[in-house]
Amino acid sequence: MKRLLIVTDAWHPQINGVVRTLERTGDELRKLGLDVTVLAPDQFRTVPLPTYPEIRLVVAPPGEVRDAIATARADHIHIATEGPLGFIARRWAINHRSPFTTSFHTRFPEYLRKRIPIPEAWSYAWLRHFHNAGLGCMVATESLEKELASRGFLHLMRWTRGVDPELFRPGPSTLFDDLPRPVFITVGRVAPEKNLDAFLSLDLPGSKVVVGNGPALAALQASYPEVRFLGYREGEALAEAYRAADVFVFPSRTDTFGIVLLEALASGLPIAAYPVTGPADVIGSAGVGVLDEDLHHASLSALEIPREQCRAFALDHSWGRSARQFLDNVLAARARMSEAA
Repeated sequence: MKRLLIVTDAWHPQINGVVRTLERTGDELRKLGLDVTVLAPDQFRTVPLPTYPEIRLVVAPPGEVRDAIATARADHIHIATEGPLGFIARRWAINHRSPFTTSFHTRFPEYLRKRIPIPEAWSYAWLRHFHNAGLGCMVATESLEKELASRGFLHLMRWTRGVDPELFRPGPSTLFDDLPRPVFITVGRVAPEKNLDAFLSLDLPGSKVVVGNGPALAALQASYPEVRFLGYREGEALAEAYRAADVFVFPSRTDTFGIVLLEALASGLPIAAYPVTGPADVIGSAGVGVLDEDLHHASLSALEIPREQCRAFALDHSWGRSARQFLDNVLAARARMSEAA
């Protein structure tokens, strides 16, 4: 296998874990000698998703998308999302008997239920139908794998995530020198599904900081005027924000992994989170965070964790290792297909 096509509806201008994962995976796979092409919304006509303008939905004619897939002449297709591009690519692969895998990144049934009264069972049934058509479905954590298996998803394969330890690193910073200590920070999309109220409403000493943009930003700024909202940051500006804080608080209950957890740990920040899929799988009992249904207790207890311990843990999670696991999954899935033929 030489040519790989990654199809994703999640792409720039979105800034999230899915986009970062696919970008870094593509880069690392190219280092391994693969010819990687990404088929994304920026190559077609799109419209913004209502309430999420940074998410662009492809509205190009399906034939235009199919032509782009055929032009890639891929030996293997990986479908990363269940959006318009993913749906067209899935249908094309089935019709052309082209081998493909998928990955499960986002809990859309839970997100959808927060906005529209659609039973989660219906949404999961559709997702099961979508993913089970491929050779395998990659998931980030053990607990998510077990949950999806219980829902009837087949051929599940583990695909972990990585972090850039050169960018996200401990060190001095004066960014929050004007704020009372300790500084509790969270990073991510500012949206209802991230459960930010659970963090921002805590009666904690010191200060709270939020990094990120999203549809809930204005409402949260109005409700919590004492919180510092930095907006969107990337690269060194984001790394500096991590370095300047004392504890990383992760209030989400629905993230399937949480790359920001590894970024925080690589920066020397201990984690405070709920004991749910994502945090429980990423840090478990490694002693680099506190997982508790009492997020207030977790946040205060995390202050006692040595920063160097967090950094050491994160160094075991490289993007190179993540990409190698992805490639091994693809090769194993294709071998299984050959044996069944």
